[in-house]
Formats: sequence, C-alpha cells, structure tokens
Amino acid sequence: MSEPLLTVRGLHVDYFDRTDPVHAVRGVDLTLHRGETLGVVGESGCGKSTLITALTRLERPPAVTTAGSVLFHGTPDGRPVDLLRLTDRELAELRWEHLAIVFQSAMNALNPVLRIGAQFADVLGRHRGLARRAAWERAGELLAMVGIPTDRLRSFPHELSGGMRQRATIALALACQPDLMVMDEPTTAVDVVMQRQILRQVSRLKRELGFSVVFVTHDLSLLIEIADRIMVMYAGQVVETAPARRIHSDPKHPYTAALRNAFPPVRGPRREITGIPGSPPGLRTPPTGCGFHPRCHSRFEPCAHTAPPLLALDDGEVACHLHTGRGPAGSQREENTHAGT
Repeated sequence: MSEPLLTVRGLHVDYFDRTDPVHAVRGVDLTLHRGETLGVVGESGCGKSTLITALTRLERPPAVTTAGSVLFHGTPDGRPVDLLRLTDRELAELRWEHLAIVFQSAMNALNPVLRIGAQFADVLGRHRGLARRAAWERAGELLAMVGIPTDRLRSFPHELSGGMRQRATIALALACQPDLMVMDEPTTAVDVVMQRQILRQVSRLKRELGFSVVFVTHDLSLLIEIADRIMVMYAGQVVETAPARRIHSDPKHPYTAALRNAFPPVRGPRREITGIPGSPPGLRTPPTGCGFHPRCHSRFEPCAHTAPPLLALDDGEVACHLHTGRGPAGSQREENTHAGT
C-alpha cells in the first residue's frame, strides 16, 4: 500500500438549530492512499455528503465540525497539514492546486452566465498565471481530455447535455492537476450509458495523472466496479471498510450485505431481490446500541443497548457484534418483525 494522502481521525459534524443538534457524522476515521480510489456508500441521510463537505471545508451553517482532524499530506513541502485548522487564505492556496471537488449537480456547479471557456480561464489565470489566450488554449486541451470538442469552449452550460456538463466539471477540477479529487455523486443526473462513459474516463485519467479519488455514491454496485476500497456508512458512522472485491464476495456487516443484495446479479440463478426494511434513523436522537439494529435481521441481545466497536480485520474493519465474540450462539436472536421493501 502506498503512503497516505489523507488521514481523518475522530471527525464529528453536527447541525445546530434551536433544538437539539443533529449528529450527522459521528467519529469517522478514514485513510486515503496515493493513487487510490476510496468509495463511500450508504443510503440517503447516512452522512456521506456531510462528511465530504467537512473534509473539503465547504460546510455551511448550521453545519459545524465539532471535533476531529483532517490531515492532508499533499502539500508542496511534504508536511501534513490539518485542513480544519487552516485559514481561508491558506485553504485557498490548496484548492484546485492540490485538492479539487466535483459536485453531483453540474448545472449548479457551473456559472450559468459565463461561457465554459471563461470559467476554465478564470481558474487557470488565478492558479497558473496564464494569459487569456494561453488559458483558453489550455481549456480546449482539458475539454478534449474528457471527450468534449474544443468548439464547445464558447458554449454556455445550458447549451451542453447533462453528460457533457458533468464531464466539463471533471475537466475543470483537473485543470491544475490536483493530488486529490473528491467526487460527490457525480453521475446521479445522467443516464446509465453516460454514467459508464464518465466512469471509464475518470479511471483512465486517474491512471494517467496519478491523483487519488474519494467517490461518494448510494450505488454500491458502481463502486464495486471502480473503487479499490469501499467505506460503508450508516447513521453517520463507518460500519465497514474493505477492498471492493471482498465487499462484493463476502460482506461482513449485515447492512453491507443488504446493500449488495438489493442489486440484481447479471449472471447466475434467478433470485428474489429484497430491499432493506424500515428507513434510516433520525440523527437528532439516534438509536441506542447499534444504529442498524432496528432494521437488522441478524440482531441479537447486545445489539439494542451496546454500540459495537470498529474492529480491525485482516483486510479492513467492521462494526458488528457478530464479529466481537458475542455472537448469537447461546443468545436468543430477536425476530425481525418489521415489514418493508
């Protein structure tokens, strides 16, 4: 495994209002290595996007990062810096140059009243000091890199298709060849064919340019194709981390297994596709014990009142009492009485 590029420890993010805070991210640890693609997956409301905005210092009130550290090892002098402790000026020097983000809505990420080329030229002029002509030439090269004709430089965002807009935001994020690209559900608004085209291009560009990727999505089947490792989140916490192949073949957490089984296999015998009963818990007052236990078909006595620790495995981590040595053998396993699809 290569050296780490990003190290997160004990990250907590809350949303504050006039009542009790919402604990959106609770004690998350993660390590991203150079050249690696780390997938972050979970249902809506599990804390994925909140985690990403906290890592990139893009959270807005009422969201507040209340604890933890985010060490970035990609600075020019090689010394790690805590992104949570940087001033706005120091953070601005890292953005685009070393740290970039691709949002899930390209139409909102791009300025609707500026031509595509002008938006590239603005970034390249600010961070690379390029004159206008050179910046537009470089912008054309970047668009071509993601399969967009250079004559589209003079187009406005609304004149591009959804797939072209999304690829343009990826090219814009890569304008200064950053070490880390964070992608927050970048293919949500495009069809399946364009989704696969975008993912193939991202994989190709990562091999050619050597950047690392944090890829956030609710689609576990997609991550199994493109990620090196997958981190599964539920109720604001990490419940499992493992290589993508092992997540596909042998998930250790019942929630991970349920996510995997919610997608139909392309090959093999026919089987009934089942969803996960119930819905994710409210994070203002999360459940006691394991956050997943109200929906879990494998729950047993300690799950309702004792939170499982995040245990180290040979190839990852898992937070489940099935692996703490307190398994259901000798205990009365509860029957799951919930119904759902």
